[in-house]
Amino acid sequence: MIGDVGERLVLGLGGTVDFELRWDSVVVGRLAREHRIRRNELIATAPIVDERSLLVAVLAFVAAGTGAERFVESSAVIESFAAHFDVAVTLGGTGVRAGLVLDSLGIPSVQHLVSVDDNVRRLLPERVTYVSSAERDTLDPHLIVQYPVGAHVQLADGDIVSPSANRLIFANDPPNREMRLADDLPEALAGASVFLVSGFNTMQDHSLLERRLDELLGALASLPDDALVYYEDAGFYTRAFSHTVRERLLPRIDVYGMNEDELQEYLGRSIDLLDPTGVIDALAVIARLIPAPALVVHTRHWAIAVGADAVRHRAALESAVRVAATRYRLGDGFSEADAEETATMARSRRGTELVAAVERGLPGTVGVAAFALDIAEPTTIGLGDTFVGGFLAAHADVDGETR
Repeated sequence: MIGDVGERLVLGLGGTVDFELRWDSVVVGRLAREHRIRRNELIATAPIVDERSLLVAVLAFVAAGTGAERFVESSAVIESFAAHFDVAVTLGGTGVRAGLVLDSLGIPSVQHLVSVDDNVRRLLPERVTYVSSAERDTLDPHLIVQYPVGAHVQLADGDIVSPSANRLIFANDPPNREMRLADDLPEALAGASVFLVSGFNTMQDHSLLERRLDELLGALASLPDDALVYYEDAGFYTRAFSHTVRERLLPRIDVYGMNEDELQEYLGRSIDLLDPTGVIDALAVIARLIPAPALVVHTRHWAIAVGADAVRHRAALESAVRVAATRYRLGDGFSEADAEETATMARSRRGTELVAAVERGLPGTVGVAAFALDIAEPTTIGLGDTFVGGFLAAHADVDGETR
């Protein structure tokens, strides 16, 4: 399933089948009242073991306006909760969504998958081929909750209103927890110009994680010396595992990406993303913690790269921001022409000012401001993955030339 030699981007490590929930404040409020949930219960960190605790977590994140990825005790909890809503079945995972973005731009890719079923075979475009470690078909859906700014939910003892739009991910996915590598991954890497690594955040067995990292480093021996390795961070179910992954893989990573939620989790505090002093300090701290050649932080207001190779990726940042903004305003199914139309739109004034201040304050740093989009029903699902796809598109080797 690897495809022809023209497919130069290998994206992994695991894909998902997503149940994308259509937000309905009336239904959420009804469920909250049926479960007698009160405002003082809205804690986002409690274990998710049933429909009620899942709803408590959703409400806690909505009240804060933040995004997150959380582990659920069983897929049955996800299916029970999703049954209350209109749900679209889509494909997810950073690699898969990035591959779908690349396909929309006319760029083929090879996926590394750990699970396959009829949904995957039906929804993957022809230009997106795959290698897989799966020995049989399985389905362990990820619940994706996208809520809008101003989402209003009535509880028994008061209301909550979301201060911003965001997305939540809830999952129990054994194949992604095991993260078995396909036997033909080294063959796929042997012809690659770009390799995307993501997905270790769902693993929960440390000894197994170490084994998978050993296997991945062995497979990387097949990767050409001039290939770009991009690592995208995520919400680790076990935060200490993030350190293990960084310690083992950082010497092989060219670009290390993360979003604003992950940045603030590493810092252990919230930051004002439009305050130059706070952002400069945050970027300096995270760059010391993760000294990658290029560390990319992408947020709703800007995307900034720091590190010795940051300047090399200015065009990739521009591509990434443009493509992510296109998905934000149009959702799935956008085209390269749509992305080109986005490029003509106005930028965020405050984002532009922030980027200029950071570039002055941190020599060698490069940044791109987000677009100033006022969309009634924006798409927030998969924006980080779309950003990655747009970034990699700028590094795609098409007919021997970088785009």
